[in-house]
Amino acid sequence: MKILYSSRLSFPVWKTQYYEWYTRSGLLEKQSAKGIVLFFIFLFTSCGMQSIPTGLNEVDASWAEVQNQYKRRSDLIPNLVEVVKGYASHEKETLEGVVAARAKATSVTFDAKDLSEENLKKFQASQGDLTRALGKLMMITENYPNLKANENFRDLQSQLEGTENRITVARNRYIESIKEFNNLVTVPPTSWYNSLFLKHNKKPQFEAENLKEIQDAPKIKF
Repeated sequence: MKILYSSRLSFPVWKTQYYEWYTRSGLLEKQSAKGIVLFFIFLFTSCGMQSIPTGLNEVDASWAEVQNQYKRRSDLIPNLVEVVKGYASHEKETLEGVVAARAKATSVTFDAKDLSEENLKKFQASQGDLTRALGKLMMITENYPNLKANENFRDLQSQLEGTENRITVARNRYIESIKEFNNLVTVPPTSWYNSLFLKHNKKPQFEAENLKEIQDAPKIKF
């Protein structure tokens, strides 16, 4: 076999060619490895590895805020009842109705991890009963001018109005966070990652028939 030599280095040509090929292949391997790493980074960041846990955290935070604002409302009620009782003690049935509705509403609480259709229905029902009881209480105050002129009563009215607005904001935030999370776990490509690794189910949303009530602050006439 005849071996060719390069004119400058008197090196066999095949060795020179092999060295160049080896050098280039090493660079290609490094570039390929870098490309694979970048591909998997893109894959996991775009397919739910970060977005689904982030969405779940948002659901947790928004549900905690919903409960926090309802608790704020419940905390105002005992003082409100006491003030009204001082001027309208004979409205016993209405006052007792508010107290009973408050007790029921405060007993229905749960963490975001326990969100289910059944639990959400119970929560909505108990809070709805309390809203109606409060509305009835506020209607009877129209018959007591001295009560309406009471400074403590006016202050509680203002705080209650502000709290109702905060409740509306918190519920709307919850609605949006649930919509975004449910999209992540049901719509490709993020749903593929969820099915393979996380296996989260959809979170319950407020019922459609109550949507207008949810989006609008309860109308309590003072």
